[in-house]
Amino acid sequence: MTDRPGSSLPLPPPPEEEPTVPPLSVWLTGQRDPTAQLRDSGCVPGTDADADRIPPAVAAFAITTYTRPGDLVLDPDCGAGTVLVEALRAGRHALGLTAHTRWWTLARANITAAKAAGAWRDGSALDARPKVLATVRAAGLVGRVGLVLTALRTSPDDLKNRASSPDRTLESAIAELATTLLYCEPLLRSGGHLVVVARPLRHPDGSLADLTTPLIAAATTAGLVPVERCIALTAGLRGSRLVTRATLAERRAAARAAGRPTALTAYDEVLVFQLAHDAELAAAMAAGIPWPTEDEVVRPAANGVQYPGWRRAA
Repeated sequence: MTDRPGSSLPLPPPPEEEPTVPPLSVWLTGQRDPTAQLRDSGCVPGTDADADRIPPAVAAFAITTYTRPGDLVLDPDCGAGTVLVEALRAGRHALGLTAHTRWWTLARANITAAKAAGAWRDGSALDARPKVLATVRAAGLVGRVGLVLTALRTSPDDLKNRASSPDRTLESAIAELATTLLYCEPLLRSGGHLVVVARPLRHPDGSLADLTTPLIAAATTAGLVPVERCIALTAGLRGSRLVTRATLAERRAAARAAGRPTALTAYDEVLVFQLAHDAELAAAMAAGIPWPTEDEVVRPAANGVQYPGWRRAA
């Protein structure tokens, strides 16, 4: 078990082989309970109402791992703003968007609290949907974002249907995120990362839903390449034992699942992506493959797949 994600990129496999699966790593981000994390980060009361928030410990780990001080961190669906707070506390610029008035108010309050506590002062939360990133208003962000860090979120309307139609809720959430990834891809700088954090969801029979496959497919369509697959623990590690920190509602849902006992989840799924152009170049360099000149139109595929993103980044 490691405390940092693996950084090596998979080499392009021979044509007859399946694409390489991104390396798996474990983040020890559950040593403190959610309430303590929010308190340590200085988040305002009410932040815990954002059920789909990225835990502060997970956000902080991703930010310090994939960015440098002064980088710009973007959360295109920031909710109550935990990502923005951790970015400011780490000395990064922070920008978040949310179209829900409740979350926008909390995100602004959390930014104000972080600044009052002495954090980096360049942070803001906009009352806007992710599609604004594809307009002229976001032209100044193109190629400047060091890290896009966001969560797989369900809309308020979907929350009402989560219990009765969890599969439909999941499909809607992934479709919404897929569109957001398309907006974010042009904003990443060379060498930047896009990180998606997804809380495990269950089917009506109690089995865990496969989030990895559709999320990778959505990112691939946006011109991104998966470079790491990580597990961010939300449970505390005590020696060889995990201490779950599930809420009462989660415990009740697990007890009701299909009328049989169901294990409580102890982690968040984390998928890390880069621009296809960056991943192709890194894989070629690692394999000792000469990079073609600008006059050549054929470039080596990343992970055995041709991705569209290099055309934009070239």
